[in-house]
Amino acid sequence: MISLIIPVYNEEGSLPGLFAAIEQAATKLPELEVILVDDGSSDSSAELLAAQAQKDPRFKVLALAVNRGQTAAIQAGIDHASGDTLVFMDSDLQNDPADIPRLLEKIDEGYDVVSGWRKDRKDNPIKRNFPSRVANALISGISGVRLHDYGCTLKAYRRRALKDVRLYGEMHRFIPIYASWQGAKVAEIPVTHHPRRHGASKYGLERIFKVLLDLLVVKFLSRYLTKPIYVFGGFGFLAFFLSLISLLWALVLKFFFATSLIQTPLPLFAGLCFLLGCMCILMGLLAEVMSRTYFESQQGRPYSIREKINFPPPAPEHDECAE
Repeated sequence: MISLIIPVYNEEGSLPGLFAAIEQAATKLPELEVILVDDGSSDSSAELLAAQAQKDPRFKVLALAVNRGQTAAIQAGIDHASGDTLVFMDSDLQNDPADIPRLLEKIDEGYDVVSGWRKDRKDNPIKRNFPSRVANALISGISGVRLHDYGCTLKAYRRRALKDVRLYGEMHRFIPIYASWQGAKVAEIPVTHHPRRHGASKYGLERIFKVLLDLLVVKFLSRYLTKPIYVFGGFGFLAFFLSLISLLWALVLKFFFATSLIQTPLPLFAGLCFLLGCMCILMGLLAEVMSRTYFESQQGRPYSIREKINFPPPAPEHDECAE
């Protein structure tokens, strides 16, 4: 089964056309369920979604209590999807459901993630396209997963590629990175992009800063989740080094250039760097304790297994209440 997950927020003008486009594309797809996640819309989107669900049982609606953003809506769709292949797309008609069969064909070639690339993008070249190119270059360079268009919601995933992925904040655009770090094979294909016909974009230039901050979180979690002391300890030792250099230079000024210690800020700088180094080391130790507590409490493992061969099946859990 294919699960098509679509977050919806105040898209009453686009929904009728979206439903028609999905129904037309569904004629070329195997068994399909459409999960429409209403992210606290304040217009008539909720009524339109409910009416479509009554009309066609393939359409299912999740109504979030309040607006939580696109990432939370996508995570809700993932949690309630029943398909082996998950497809995400926007509800503003800029993504074309007719591209879904092409994504699935690429999945059938052996890929776990197929990302859409809005090669001929129909957005404002200054406010939308240029910042997007800069952000995509940064994300590709830092993550090592090179895609032209991280911001394109139209993507297809095998469910197993999302098994260990939990989304928070604005992390939905980084799902291919998470999946790749878990061993998934990632591909990208050009997809159709239509100009927006109804409503206004929910994103502006401020998203650049959000992307950069989220990227820092992603990089930290990918490399240092199981060894945070390396980050905090690294900054700590750098601070100790700066403290030592500042103190030595202050002593050189005093004994060789007759400069009083109260005439230079170097002693104060050395003391501040030393305290900062101590704080970084202590924060690293606390982060190590928190990391171990997290894995133990969640019964998690710092690895994921793609396949098992010639291993016995897991033993059934022992039910003490049944005795």
